[in-house]
Amino acid sequence: MVRGAGRSGGSARASVWLEGKARAGRGGQPSGLDRERITETAVRLLDAEGLAKFSMRRLAAELNVTAMSVYWYVDTKDDLLELALDQAFDEVRLPPADSDEDWRDQLRTLAKEYRAVLVRHPWLSPLAGTFLNIGPHALDFSLAVQRVIRRTGLPARGQAGAISAVFQFVYGFGTIEGHFVQRCATAGMTQEEYFRHAMSAVSDTLEPHEVIQQSADLMEARGGDTVEEMRERDFAYALETLVAGIEVMAQRG
Repeated sequence: MVRGAGRSGGSARASVWLEGKARAGRGGQPSGLDRERITETAVRLLDAEGLAKFSMRRLAAELNVTAMSVYWYVDTKDDLLELALDQAFDEVRLPPADSDEDWRDQLRTLAKEYRAVLVRHPWLSPLAGTFLNIGPHALDFSLAVQRVIRRTGLPARGQAGAISAVFQFVYGFGTIEGHFVQRCATAGMTQEEYFRHAMSAVSDTLEPHEVIQQSADLMEARGGDTVEEMRERDFAYALETLVAGIEVMAQRG
């Protein structure tokens, strides 16, 4: 739960989506602004500069307005971050509700789409772990996931666990991948350059340790000519392992 400024008496509330009437409906607000424009600009800033550097003052400067103008539309920085979080979920391509596509393919698509959003927006994962994720786009994503899992044949008591198995895996995988991509960009290196540099440094320092040799053997067996290919093989194999596990558990009933 996230603390935020209340509408009266300084009380805390859990989410901007529980605030009732949209603040943009108030009269006398500055012209040329709306929540949509503010949120889109916030997403661009978060992508470019990261969560740590994000501020309402920096956002106002990007919009060429005063910080107080932004506060006509959102009460707090947390409110705006929650709006940006839900805007990112709008990028996830969802299967139609009436699709007759095999549940396995739908599940693969949803997992890949979620991973892609986490990588594009490294700031998303800490916010997803902070807020309630009850914005309209996040709820649409959750509903699509539930629809797919219901089609697997799993008993109702196991469906929540299957969702956790798949999408907590994707959350972790996408978070680490997104942070790695961001770290490479900050270092001014390609992913391949950064990986080779890091592995060389670790090998030189920790060469006697057994885990270094075993890790090298695993990477060689996995194959892949680039970091991206190795990562794709890992993700695909892990996801197929989870799909196979769901099939087995559905058969067990």
